[in-house]
Amino acid sequence: MKLDELLENVSVVGAAGKMGSGIAVLIAQEVAKLKIKNPDKTYKVNLIDVNEQGMKGLRQYIKTQMTKVAEKSIVGLRSAYESREDLVENGEVIDAFVDEALGVLNFGTNFELAKNSKVVFEAIIENEELKVKVLKELKELCPEDALFFTNTSSIPIGFLDKEAGLQGRIIGYHFYNPPIVQKLLELISADDTNKEFKDIANELGKLLGKKLVPANDISGFIGNGHFIRDGLYAISEVNRLKEEYSFSGAIYIMNRISQDFLIRPMGIFQLIDYVGVDVFQCILRVMNKHLRDETLHSELIDKLMEKNIRGGQRADGSQKDGFLKYERNRPTGVYDTGKGEYVALERLKERLDSKIGNPPAGFSPWRKLLIEPNKADLLSTYFSNLRSADSFGTELARNYLARSKEIGERLVKDGVTNSADDVNAVLTNGFFWLYGPINDYI
Repeated sequence: MKLDELLENVSVVGAAGKMGSGIAVLIAQEVAKLKIKNPDKTYKVNLIDVNEQGMKGLRQYIKTQMTKVAEKSIVGLRSAYESREDLVENGEVIDAFVDEALGVLNFGTNFELAKNSKVVFEAIIENEELKVKVLKELKELCPEDALFFTNTSSIPIGFLDKEAGLQGRIIGYHFYNPPIVQKLLELISADDTNKEFKDIANELGKLLGKKLVPANDISGFIGNGHFIRDGLYAISEVNRLKEEYSFSGAIYIMNRISQDFLIRPMGIFQLIDYVGVDVFQCILRVMNKHLRDETLHSELIDKLMEKNIRGGQRADGSQKDGFLKYERNRPTGVYDTGKGEYVALERLKERLDSKIGNPPAGFSPWRKLLIEPNKADLLSTYFSNLRSADSFGTELARNYLARSKEIGERLVKDGVTNSADDVNAVLTNGFFWLYGPINDYI
């Protein structure tokens, strides 16, 4: 079946969540464009979530995002609406598109809404038992040839396929947060995934404007396969350093090393907070189970969860406290497990920055290098200086850089991915690194 026909009836399950709502926007805008081209056809995008409170704000969120989409693509929309003589001003064209998009949407909390869908996007929480349960229910409701796209970031697709009895009609479609902004899309198929389905998934990804990177069906895939192990390395360093520098001091040191000395968008513990300490724990459990690797566990993460320190974002996008304390989304403190409270960031800076030292010559912060046309040369010079510099901070950075590279190379060796280029593509596009972990810097 052609993609255009498949998109005549689409459902997004988990539509009120941060991933589901973004997926809903992406699909709705493409279906709205199809509706403009084919005004006599009926199109439906069914947005389903059991969270009634979350669903209340979903329509307004989509309306706001659709307005932004229309504003950015006004030239193309004027062409699409060229037969509409009543649309003269840009504002009228924008309003018409937003109305078109909202007109194809159906909102509900009951899975029955998906019963005629040819395509279903599953974007619920990363809990394999719940995902299997939901997929089984949807299989019974939807047509026998319905195709299922799961946004899982760590659960093997073959496992979901077998447990839900989907007979190759499921594929991993791992969007990155937020889906409407992030260009990366990890595409994961199982051994039994239908080839035609793979082609459709590729076609849809390109239609959505995503950079598709294939990953093999091994728990964690590329993105979390690297991120989780990268985080565990930082935690192991904290355990090594905390006796001398205190727990909060060790967290501060490793967070600063990973952000400043490695020139990343944010430090590793800020990134774990952003993803969610609870999500980090959940992915660890999934990977531990399916890879049977006891090293994929963290007592520290478990301890934070016992204290209800979960990280993640609120509904308005503000950052919740995790390893770090946040005010207006900026770190202001670091958690101390012994005291059960946050230590002011300024106090830690005063105590530890002189010990850490400064990054070597050639350093520029990530945000500045991001817009530099010759950033590759600047990075090469900086890391050359890092190799020869002699300080506590540069030693930690070299070790971290080496471990990050080792993790990336292991993903290739273990068959998670077919190439180093794909590892680097995921980290640069999905995590906004300026360079991939498999490099010649160390």
